[in-house]
Amino acid sequence: MNKNDCTIRLEKKEDYRAVENLVRESFWNVYRPGCSEHYVIHVLREDPAFVKELDFVMEQDGRLIGQNMFMRTIIEADDGRVIDVLTMGPICITPELKRQGCGKALLDYSLEKAAELGFGAVLFEGNIDFYGKSGFDYAGKFGIRYHDLPEDADSSFFLCKELVTGFLDGITGVYQTPQGYYVSDEEVDEFDLDFPYKEKLKLPGQIF
Repeated sequence: MNKNDCTIRLEKKEDYRAVENLVRESFWNVYRPGCSEHYVIHVLREDPAFVKELDFVMEQDGRLIGQNMFMRTIIEADDGRVIDVLTMGPICITPELKRQGCGKALLDYSLEKAAELGFGAVLFEGNIDFYGKSGFDYAGKFGIRYHDLPEDADSSFFLCKELVTGFLDGITGVYQTPQGYYVSDEEVDEFDLDFPYKEKLKLPGQIF
């Protein structure tokens, strides 16, 4: 796939450290002082739920500028069924190219490939203002609840997109985040020692 001078392809093992550095640069001091996403992706690649066929990088003139990945997870339906779905991310574009359409191109391509592989729906945490442009809606509209979230809590961060129309018809239940996304601050700090020093800053708008 080419978007202007950008190419999307599967990640290779030799890309791993460059991708982790890209993720680190993209998320540093955005949601918290420092970030954990570069360690999360490092851990998730070895998780049995990792979908290697949906592990993408975006290049421009031979330089890595973006990435996206998917994990298998489940909805525990209220009627006792276990519904196989996908979750997504981390997804990122290098900071200097954000808001130029690259992220949406990568996202739409990734979702198209997930649909081609037969997956029925993607649920994850994100901003509806961006992801809504690619067909995501609030997961609550599909009757899907976020695990461990109180009923009266704000769930506007929890989004869903059906890759197969009607896949979630007649299903209500609780979405489960894969355990691989949960990492300790201590593990993150130790992993981060292998990267160039960056200052952790507490900034307005951070949520952690």
